Amino acid sequence: MNRFTNSALVLLSLSTFACVAPAQSSSQRTAGKPEVHASAVQQSATQQSPVHEIQLTAKKFEFTSDTIHVKKGERVRIVITATDHDHGFKLDEFNIDQKIKKETTVTVEFTADHAGTFPFHCSTFCGFGHGKMKGALIVDE
Repeated sequence: MNRFTNSALVLLSLSTFACVAPAQSSSQRTAGKPEVHASAVQQSATQQSPVHEIQLTAKKFEFTSDTIHVKKGERVRIVITATDHDHGFKLDEFNIDQKIKKETTVTVEFTADHAGTFPFHCSTFCGFGHGKMKGALIVDE
């Protein structure tokens, strides 16, 4: 085939593709953001490591379970319920400072990416025993 015939075939193929490809309005396209397909989201969710979930209750000057043990590298989810007053949960080593309104539940999630013993405490003044409201996260190798 000559160059003219090759060029004509390429143009014909491109114009056919353009006619068959679904049209998107400018409101359907998002500039600079990649498309995410459901199968990709489902696949990445199944590839994540399991989450170590811990339930805590924040109440009058204590956290139920003032010692939390996890393994290095684990994804950690701490679900905290404040039962009697507004409280807070502050874990400096992992940059967490979460406020918890009375009679609500909040969730904090992070990866325990380094080993050690890390203190946590209530970060919202809750009364005269506020200073006693503390505990420790222990991340084992």
